[in-house]
Amino acid sequence: MKKIGFDSELYMQKQSEKILERISKFGKLYLEFGGKLFDDLHAARVLPGFDKAAKIKLLQKLKDKAELIICINAGDIEKNKVRADYGITYGSEVERMIDNISGMGIYINCVVITMFCDQQAALAYKYKLENRGIKVYLHRPTKGYPHEIDTIVSDEGYGANPYIETSRPLVVATAPGPGSGKLATCLSQLYHEFKRGVKAGYAKFETFPIWNLPLGHPVNVAYEAATADLKDVNKVDNFHLEAYGKMAVNYNRDIEVFPVVRSILTKISGTEFVYHSPTDMGVNMAGYCIVDDEACREASKQEVIRRYFKALVDYKNGTAKPSTVHRLEFLMSGLGISPADRKVAAAARAKSEQNDGCGAVAIELDDGRTVTGKNTEMMSASAACVFNAVKVLAGIDDSVKLISPYVIGPILDLKTKILNERENPLTLEEALLALSICAATEPNAAKAVEQLPKLRETEAHSTHMLIKADENPFRKLGVNLTCDPEFLDNHLYSN
Repeated sequence: MKKIGFDSELYMQKQSEKILERISKFGKLYLEFGGKLFDDLHAARVLPGFDKAAKIKLLQKLKDKAELIICINAGDIEKNKVRADYGITYGSEVERMIDNISGMGIYINCVVITMFCDQQAALAYKYKLENRGIKVYLHRPTKGYPHEIDTIVSDEGYGANPYIETSRPLVVATAPGPGSGKLATCLSQLYHEFKRGVKAGYAKFETFPIWNLPLGHPVNVAYEAATADLKDVNKVDNFHLEAYGKMAVNYNRDIEVFPVVRSILTKISGTEFVYHSPTDMGVNMAGYCIVDDEACREASKQEVIRRYFKALVDYKNGTAKPSTVHRLEFLMSGLGISPADRKVAAAARAKSEQNDGCGAVAIELDDGRTVTGKNTEMMSASAACVFNAVKVLAGIDDSVKLISPYVIGPILDLKTKILNERENPLTLEEALLALSICAATEPNAAKAVEQLPKLRETEAHSTHMLIKADENPFRKLGVNLTCDPEFLDNHLYSN
């Protein structure tokens, strides 16, 4: 069993208390939410025990006081930027957020498309949302930003953006990922609020880096690994050190932009700025809720290794730069770890070597046992490994066939003879569907299906890069998957 290292209930309690304290200080608070609003899988991986839905549950408690603004960068819409842990675009993630958050009774005010420069894809996305009854605002790049403060804080700067009517004391700005324009949206709103005589305030809800953990703590290093492509670097907050004589950790972008934000907010309010450091601006009680430091350290080290494997795969596919890979190698070296510390990878490679280099997958179960699977004529290595894993969990003999050949045969014939696909074995997606059908009449298949939830938070590794029909089910099952940066075959196109 994995050790619990984090008290999520205590975190939600402390975090909500701190937010209410900030609201009382200002009367109306614009709160920028860093990280994922729900399904914060990174936090759940590096802080064992962290509820991935902690942030949205916290907002549910404050829903009578809160409303949401969702920001998305027009450039990310145009580039079809993808949320890596779910494999969906930022645009699709915004839609998923709207559906899920609305279903929880939390009021969503609008969507703001930021950095709009007449991108046609962004306009089409705007019309799509508006046709579904969602308010959408367009914010162009702020004139004069970041150096011309007088221009920024004027009708030519933030004043050029349309004002978003809000009615509640807590306005949360959230987004599908970093660089979505949350800060600019909050500051633009503050400009308009003060013009209307409303003395609103700003704060940032941030989870990582954790300000009161050491700079080189693996939890904070894992944050650098997660943002290696953005070149984020954790640093000592020199403003905090100077103001209070205490060490605090923040990341380079927040520290670098702090003097600008301080000048802008001072100009907007016409009074002395209330925060002395970027750490002051944050609302982050996560460091007080770690109950097993060693468990969090070990989980974070494993996350850095997983990020490294992902960067290798992205580089092989042409979507990552060599500098990202080198950065992760540097971070691993600093923690004294290497890819060899991922045990499940060694198991998958050993299985492949035993079978003349054919593709193989290994899963490390929650109790430490390792199960493997290889590519066959009938099934992909991913499907074979998952089936072997549920057999082990259900106590089903390895010789038992969970799917009858009479079911597999027609599916393969459909793929090759009617749909004109290459002679591909069943993917994990197809195999799970076939298993669920067999479960209606076969007791062993039904027992196997019952074990699938037990794969959540287990570790898996593939000796080759997977096609989507093998990769996506691992995500949906909650398995932490990594892959070697190797193609399974020489085909350029895979369906």
